[in-house]
Amino acid sequence: MTEVEIDVRGQTCPTPLVECRKALRKASPGDLIIIKGTHPASRKEIPMACEAMGLEVLDIEDKEGGKEWEIRIRR
Repeated sequence: MTEVEIDVRGQTCPTPLVECRKALRKASPGDLIIIKGTHPASRKEIPMACEAMGLEVLDIEDKEGGKEWEIRIRR
């Protein structure tokens, strides 16, 4: 199992979702993808897209008083 971290802080749609999809395509089953970002719309879009792809969203955590977020996805 590999852990892949994607930092898209400061980037807006659609970049965080595009980077997330790229990482998920490269990942092997069982890998953990961690996405760190700041864009509020992406915080909602990424989990919806992952669920649509049949992937497990393990955790969505707000950081820095809600200015940043971190989403953990199991491939």
